[in-house]
Amino acid sequence: MFGILKTLVAGSTARAEDRLKDVYAIELIDQKIREAQGSLKAAKATLAALIQRQRAETRQIEALQTRITDLTARATEALAADREDLAQEAAQAIAHMENELTLRRDTQNGLDAKVLRLRQSIENANRRIIDLKQGAVMARAVRREQDSQARLNATIADQSSFEDAEDLISRVLSRDDPFEQGEILKEIDDGLNHGSIGDKMAASGFGPATKTTAADVLARLRK
Repeated sequence: MFGILKTLVAGSTARAEDRLKDVYAIELIDQKIREAQGSLKAAKATLAALIQRQRAETRQIEALQTRITDLTARATEALAADREDLAQEAAQAIAHMENELTLRRDTQNGLDAKVLRLRQSIENANRRIIDLKQGAVMARAVRREQDSQARLNATIADQSSFEDAEDLISRVLSRDDPFEQGEILKEIDDGLNHGSIGDKMAASGFGPATKTTAADVLARLRK
């Protein structure tokens, strides 16, 4: 029983976590990029410190090599002058410096390997961060498209907006034409006032015309 409850709780937690990731995906991407950039910055600082030590070891090795060369020449001259004591002292110093030179070269080789590995890691991390930034730009574009599509789907699903618009269009299109209505009213008034009878009789040739026609204008022009 306890195992089943534990499994159900774990499943519910996982689903809730997935929902949170979906909702805050863009924010999580940005945060992960910031964390990666922080790690990259720390790695660069470490690389700078290693390179600084590497250069310091190089200077120390060069200085030891110069001193060994100088003392070797002096010891050779001392031996030629039968100054065994000075030559012995110089030989001991040279041996000590050669041992130190060996240790410093080993240290330098170790630093060279560390610098190379860290530099490669930094270059890889930098490329991945660039890819992540490009991916974040694409993710934002996709999220905007998804949000727009969701709003459109919600609008389409809500038929009331379409129905309201269609009703308004029908009301405008079905509204009576005021000009036509005015003409009809004029005809009605003329019928009530018997004004149209004179026009009919004039058109039939009884009495003078009540209106000027195109034929009247042409006849006048011919004269």
